[in-house]
Formats: sequence, structure tokens, C-alpha cells
Amino acid sequence: MYDVIVVGARCAGSPLAMLLARRGHKVLVVDRATFPSDTVSTHYIHQAGLSRLQDWGILDRLVATEPPAMRHLTFSYTDIFLEGFADPIDGITEVYSPRRTILDEILVDEARKAGAEVVEGFTVTDVIFTEGRAAGVRGRIGDGPEREFTARFVVGADGRNSTVAGLVKAEIYRSVPAACFVYYSYYSGLDWTFQHRTGFGEQQLGAWPTHHGQHLVAVMRRKERMREFRADVEGSFHEIIDQVVPELGEDLRTNGKRAENYRAMAYPDNFYRRSAGPGWALVGDAGYHKDPFTGWGITDALKYTEVLAEKLHEGLSGARPIDESVEEYTKIRDAESNGTFELTCSLAELSLTPYYDSVFRATSMSPEYTTKFFGLIAGGVPGEEFFAPANLERLYEDVNMPADRRILTQS
Repeated sequence: MYDVIVVGARCAGSPLAMLLARRGHKVLVVDRATFPSDTVSTHYIHQAGLSRLQDWGILDRLVATEPPAMRHLTFSYTDIFLEGFADPIDGITEVYSPRRTILDEILVDEARKAGAEVVEGFTVTDVIFTEGRAAGVRGRIGDGPEREFTARFVVGADGRNSTVAGLVKAEIYRSVPAACFVYYSYYSGLDWTFQHRTGFGEQQLGAWPTHHGQHLVAVMRRKERMREFRADVEGSFHEIIDQVVPELGEDLRTNGKRAENYRAMAYPDNFYRRSAGPGWALVGDAGYHKDPFTGWGITDALKYTEVLAEKLHEGLSGARPIDESVEEYTKIRDAESNGTFELTCSLAELSLTPYYDSVFRATSMSPEYTTKFFGLIAGGVPGEEFFAPANLERLYEDVNMPADRRILTQS
């Protein structure tokens, strides 16, 4: 019998297994995929996420694979323009967007090195219950015979369409309809800095460098225009870039060479699922999912996996009842992720509310607050601080101050 079985071995599952195994717990990780393998992703890891990898002793291994470091970001919302970077977070002064074929393989390997058992190519078909508690899983590798593994606790880290969530009947208790769809691919021949540009007509361009000398280039439009887009994917893809940033559209046509097929992200609604029950928990996108617009999926998976690992350790070590401890994980996650969830859902509409329009417009006129904006995006400035009424009042006073007085004030 295992202490914990983790279903899903990517950005939430493998780190959870690694952290628990490092503390002496017997852990099994299963995944229907084999590694290395790809998955639909933004690839982007914020400074706050890199901080977790640094603390776990993994960041240097990732950096050694040579993902391009990004230290200058460009955001625009129609006619609001912001560029810069956040202050260091735990000494981290850059961000990365590694290919998942590389990142996930590192995480799986680190779980194994810590002592966790990993079974690849294993499809879970059922969660075993004993006296009302999750007590293991059943499944098979390919067409092989059904196998059964038992454990004191089962964790679903198997993504937004989580099999475990369905089998334990974890209900969604908060949902915000998804507004858009995304198409992306990888291009060589580009020399672009990070771009996140939303243009008029509710459409968006995102581009950032990744491994192999390539850029991930993505476009986003409202869901109601998806059929129109699919009628001519390549033409629609270029049309959006031409309309949002014409000079980048021209460069893409002239110098860019597409390396892979287009990939679609037709995401489901943004949601929170019940993520703890008798003998089971959900982590990563399985329990809390939001639009890819702000690229917080990997970072949040790393951040809240660490919280769950600590609470599971409390329960497994006998410090407190395990279900009670894991329930606390969900409360921490919900409270700390709420600001990111709300901001992401709003920005993903591709049309700023009057409130966000006024805040970001004022921010673009203040170098100090622009740095805070990137700190907000990076996970170093809490939303409660960035949007605090007293701080916004000072921002508005600053940007509306006569130029000569502003110079005197800043000197």
C-alpha cells in the first residue's frame, strides 16, 4: 500500500510526488502519457513559479536546457501601452517559457529521483472506495490487464478534464463562462521580445521565445467567431496579427517559418471544483482552472502543489486528521488565487471594463506603477496592494499632477 497515489505527472502531479517522497512518504504517480511528451500549454512560468523551482533545487536544471530568458515584457490593451519588467522576486530577474517536452520530463525525473514510483502509459478507469473513502485506483497500461493500486490517499492532478474529479463526483461551485478561443504554433526566424497585445475588435496576439530558437505565437478571438476562424485557419491567424500589430505581421510573413501544425485551445469555462473529500484531493487545473490569458496555469500548479504537499504531510505524519488538513489546503488556495482568477476572467474578455481601463491607463503614465503592474503579473505584488483605493488615489494624483511639479516631487 502507498501513502499517496497521484494521478497525473505533469506540472502539479510530479512536484507533489517529489515533495512527499522527499519527506519519506511512499508515493505512486501514474499518467496516461509517456515522457517526454507534449501538451497544450502557454509554457510561461512567472517569477513566482520559478521561485518554487528554485527552492526545490530544480531551476538550475531547467536553465541548463537553455530556454531563452525574458527580462522585458510588452503589454497593450488597444491604445494603452505598458512595457518593462517586475522587480526581482526571491532574486529571480527573468522569466522562461520552456517547452513542455522538456519541463515535464525534468519534473517526472525529479519525482523518481526523490523516491516516488512512476508508471507511465497508465489510464485510470476507477477510483477504489473503502468505507466511503478513496483508497486507490484501477486502470491499465494500453490493452494490458487491469491493475489495482491501494493507498491512504488519492490525488487527482490530471488536468481540467480530470478523470479523478469525475469519479469522485467533485462538483464545480464557481464558474465564469469562457470568452475566447486560442490558436498557436511555433515559429523560427523571429527576433521578438515578449508580446501580449490586445487590439480593437476583441482580438489578441501573444508571442514569446521558447526552446529550439523558436517563438510560440498565439492569437485569441471571441468564441462566437470560432467557426469563421476555422474556415481559414492560416489566413485568420495572420489577419489577427496584421490587425493588432501590423509591423509584427509583416515580419512574421517575411521572416517567420512555422515549425509545427496549429494547435487550438478551446478551453472550458473558468471554474473552481470541490478539491477535497474523504481520502482524496484535486490539484492544478483539476481543481481550479482559468483562461490562459494571464499564463498563470503552471505557476499556480507549482504554488498550490506545495501547499497541498505540506497539508498531506501533516495528515500522513499524524500531526492532525488528514481530511481536515487537506480541507485547509483548499481554503488557502481559494483565498490566495481569487484575485488572479477575477483579473484573468476580466482581461480574457478582450474588452476592458471602465474600471480596469482607467487603472491601466493611469498605470501606463507612471513608471513606478508600471513596475508594480509587472510585479502584479509576476506574482510579487498582491492584487490587494495594487488595487488598494489609497494607492490608486495616489496614482491618479501623480499622473494628473503638472509635469513641473511631478519632477520636483520625484527629485
